Amino acid sequence: MYLLGLGIVLMLLKYLAIGPVADWSWWWVLSPFALAVAWWAWADATGYTKRKAMEIEDKRVAERRQRTKDALNSHSQKRHR
Repeated sequence: MYLLGLGIVLMLLKYLAIGPVADWSWWWVLSPFALAVAWWAWADATGYTKRKAMEIEDKRVAERRQRTKDALNSHSQKRHR
């Protein structure tokens, strides 16, 4: 995502002829987009994207379980008083 943001900023700077980017070749300006495509291809091919999604889901499940345990424990302790 950072590469896309960088590519957009560089493209705007080149198009609007702002700063030293105005003198750069379009190849350099558009290279972050090519790097983003390469990153996505690598991430999908190696399973990195799927692993990260599974880690996030596992974290959400663990937090939900802990909230449920805490709620049950709290309710149980109030009963025994």
